[in-house]
Amino acid sequence: MRMIRPPGVYAPQGDTALLLEALARERLAPGAHTLDLCTGTGVLAIAAARRGAKATASDIAAAAVTTARCNARLRRCRLRVVRGDLAAPVAGERFDLVTANPPYVPAPGREAPRGGPARAWDAGHDGRLLLDRICRAAPAVLAPRGVLLLVQSSLSGVSATLAALRAAGLRARVVARRVQPFGRIMTARARWFERRGLVAPGTRTEELVVIRAVRPATDPQDVPAASSAVPSAAPDSAAPVSSAVPSASPGSAAPASSARMSGPNPGRRPVPEPEDRPGATAPLRLREAR
Repeated sequence: MRMIRPPGVYAPQGDTALLLEALARERLAPGAHTLDLCTGTGVLAIAAARRGAKATASDIAAAAVTTARCNARLRRCRLRVVRGDLAAPVAGERFDLVTANPPYVPAPGREAPRGGPARAWDAGHDGRLLLDRICRAAPAVLAPRGVLLLVQSSLSGVSATLAALRAAGLRARVVARRVQPFGRIMTARARWFERRGLVAPGTRTEELVVIRAVRPATDPQDVPAASSAVPSAAPDSAAPVSSAVPSASPGSAAPASSARMSGPNPGRRPVPEPEDRPGATAPLRLREAR
């Protein structure tokens, strides 16, 4: 799926591909309400919209919001794009499926960058500034039996994410894994990672994981819109629906401005528990920038 991506907006890469695979395994009922946090180019929200979901994308950066809207026009998808801090722009709404590829790279600074390209990946000293907030906020944005799909690096504490989601009342487990080489940013910090004990000496790879968390039904009569990971009835190549933003012919959208920048198969069997599955390789070849 080709996307407009101006400088500073997070480039779809290995973590995006892994999350797209997990999304493709979810069964979405027609008209299911979906939310993509830290949307960047909007690729995950567009993938949900092309399967008939009522999709919403959120990002704190103006450039990412503009980029996602342009890409929705180009793909002729109906997509609501809102600007704000995580789920703040949709406070009070509930979603059947929430996807999130937030910044999660540990950084020497303890605070998240307020602007610039590093805002797309830096997430504080332990990489958890956004992860912890998403874990706390998830129950409030998920409908009963709603699903959260969250991707992160092993360097930013997978066990901590699982524990936080379970403490929030969700059923959480790892459903996908992928080992990949460090990109430019991670390689530049490799010695710092070693000194902190985040990687063994000489290690220049990280494991990416997708965590799937489900909010239990509060009422036996609730009907799931996004349920267990089973083959989708609607292939990812289904004809896109019309755009919810002002109409434009394909290719006429201008690239987004460089204002404040943002933070990241049907037919497969369900993914086994992590102890049964040592790793997975995403089929998409996406440029590594971190």
